[in-house]
This record gives sequence, C-alpha cells and structure tokens, in this order.
Amino acid sequence: MTSFIIKPSLLRCFVQTRSLISKHKIILCSARSYTSGGDNKAPKIYTKTGDKGFSSTFTGERRPKEDNVFEALGNTDELSSAIGLAREFCFDKGHTFTYQLDKIQCILQDVGSNIATPQSSARESHLKRTKFNAQSVTDLETWIDRFTEELPTLTNFILPSGGKSSAALHFARTVCRRAERSVAPIVRSGEADPDVAKFLNRLSDYLFTVARYAAMKEGSEEKIYKRPE
Repeated sequence: MTSFIIKPSLLRCFVQTRSLISKHKIILCSARSYTSGGDNKAPKIYTKTGDKGFSSTFTGERRPKEDNVFEALGNTDELSSAIGLAREFCFDKGHTFTYQLDKIQCILQDVGSNIATPQSSARESHLKRTKFNAQSVTDLETWIDRFTEELPTLTNFILPSGGKSSAALHFARTVCRRAERSVAPIVRSGEADPDVAKFLNRLSDYLFTVARYAAMKEGSEEKIYKRPE
C-alpha cells in the first residue's frame, strides 16, 4: 500500500485546494514529490528538461523561459513566497487572519495553473481542470470590507511600515502589483481567465488593508508621507 508523506508547510494547501497532477513545478500542492513506494526510492527534484532554456506549459507547448507565461508564473510564485514570509511574522504575533493568507497561497496555485494553460492550445479537459473560481474575488472583497470597518479613516499617504508583520505585507503587496502587470497582457490576449486578473487586483487591495490592520492590532505606528523640506 502506498503511503503519503506530506510536509507540514504544504498541508494547508492539501486541505484547502485541489491537487493538480502535472509535469510543471508550479503545481506545488501536487503529491508527486512526497510519495514513497515499495522501493523507498526518493524521487529526483530535477528533470533536466529545461537545461536548454525552454519549458512546457500544461498544454504541452515548449516555450522559451522568458515567455510572458513563465514570467507571470515566476511573479506569482514570488508573490506566494512573499505572503508566506509575511504569514510567519503575523503568526508569531498571534494575528487571527493568518488562515486567510494560507487560503490565498493555495488560490495562487490555482492562478498559476490557469496561467500555465494557454486557452489557444488547451483541450476541454485542460480547461476543466484549471478553471479559476471567481468566488475567490468575492471572498477578498468581504475580508477587505470587514477590516476596513475597524480601521481609522485614511487621510494621508502612508509608507510601508508599522512593524514587521505590516511591512512584510506591504512588500507582498508590491510583488502582487508586479504579478498583476505581468498577467494583464495574457488575459487581454484571451489566454487566461479574466477572473485571475481581477483576483490579483483585489489581492493587492487586501494586502494593503490587512497591513494596516496588523499595524493597528500590534499598536505600531504607521509612517506618514511628508514632503522633504
């Protein structure tokens, strides 16, 4: 009987989002690397298939690694890492919203799956497996509204600050903006779901809001922009 060994850091993704088995390393929630069979042989993390500067989309296309699809995937992966770092700071401070960051990281896996499936070369089976759930956008809006109700009205430009949790969330916000910019042309060309772009747009708003919320809860002062004299 095959047993599954799941790293604790990935357990949250297993319980909150579907696994997508594919050749692509962007599907981090896949059980591929954490399965032990009868031979007890550890699978290799490297495939050597990208040594010549090309990689594959989920539909099987071979494209240069500088292709806009892989640029967007890299930015989305970096965004998840930035959120993961911020999440650890927030967890250490006992913030109650860390479960939201866990869910967002898993949704970003779905974002990557959709981006890695160019619609022009996708079969129906591909599209069905990588369809993006628009409910994720609504969830972000709900969370934003709840936090905003507790925050003081914003009357000045604020700088990334307010303690480690807040500053890390602001950093994740800027990475999110970059991810959104790289996804926008892919969506405009009809190669990815428009709701993916909406999610990233709303996510940056969420990260800004929750950064302010973290600073407020920790009693940390946010730096206000002042014109240099």
